[in-house]
Amino acid sequence: MEINDSMVDKLAKLAKLRFDDNEKIEIKTDLQRMISFVEKLNELDLEGVQPLLHMSEETNVLREDEIKGSVGRDKALLNAPLHDDQFFKVPKVIRK
Repeated sequence: MEINDSMVDKLAKLAKLRFDDNEKIEIKTDLQRMISFVEKLNELDLEGVQPLLHMSEETNVLREDEIKGSVGRDKALLNAPLHDDQFFKVPKVIRK
């Protein structure tokens, strides 16, 4: 597959990016190297190789659920510098 300026322009438009002429040259080179690397995989002999569906034979290896203690609202608010009866109060960070 040959990478040309129109393909780079199309990819840039889809990715909402802008490139100057020097960057386009560099990107074309990088894309061509990536495609060459992937096309190299077509040279492998995969006769008799089964597709890999899972990395291991294990299925649904999950830990057991354990009930553990938690901090109640009253304890959590004890060390808060600012709070009301239910919530932490923090400085406003979003401005209109």
